[in-house]
Amino acid sequence: MTVDDIKQLAEILTAYGLSKLEYRSGERSILLEKAAPVAGACAPAAVPQPAVASPAKAEPTLDFNNIIEVRSPIVGVFYEAPAPGAEPFVKVGSRVKKGDVLCIVEAMKLMNEVVAEVDGEVVDVCVKNGEIVEYGQVLFKMF
Repeated sequence: MTVDDIKQLAEILTAYGLSKLEYRSGERSILLEKAAPVAGACAPAAVPQPAVASPAKAEPTLDFNNIIEVRSPIVGVFYEAPAPGAEPFVKVGSRVKKGDVLCIVEAMKLMNEVVAEVDGEVVDVCVKNGEIVEYGQVLFKMF
């Protein structure tokens, strides 16, 4: 990784208003962080400083290798809640246990519950309420 690469990462950090950016390539990784502004202080703005991330100090991050995809068992209409106007079974950030209902897929006037096969946290809802889903289509991503 060159100095120019680090500068580009710092520009991305600033351009998108991020406070932290971690980049990994093979066994190398870099962590860029902006210092949080102190309330009431008149100090000049902090410049992002490159720092090499160490596994012991790094925050736990979402490992995409451990994502579990919940797929539709049938073709049908996806419903996020048990009834119109009711709260969804799950949202992003919901903790679920094995056997908890995640959604309903309606097929041929039959309401089929899709349940969690493992304990975990919902990190993405991949379809919208009322959409038609295909067999094997990803409905949720869990960690």
